[in-house]
Amino acid sequence: MSNSSFFVGWGTLSLINAGLAQGKGRSGLVWCLISLLLGPIATFLIVLLNRVEID
Repeated sequence: MSNSSFFVGWGTLSLINAGLAQGKGRSGLVWCLISLLLGPIATFLIVLLNRVEID
C-alpha cells in the first residue's frame, strides 16, 4: 500500500468519525481532529460513548 492511500483512508475515517460524533450530539470538528491522531481508537470511543442529551 502506498503512503497516499494510507493518508486518504485515515482522512476518510476522520470524516466518518465526525459524522458519527455529530449523530451522538458531540462536536464533529473536535472528533475529526481526535480521529486524525487516534484513528480507529477514536471510532471505538465514539461508539462506546452515550448520546449527549440537550435540555
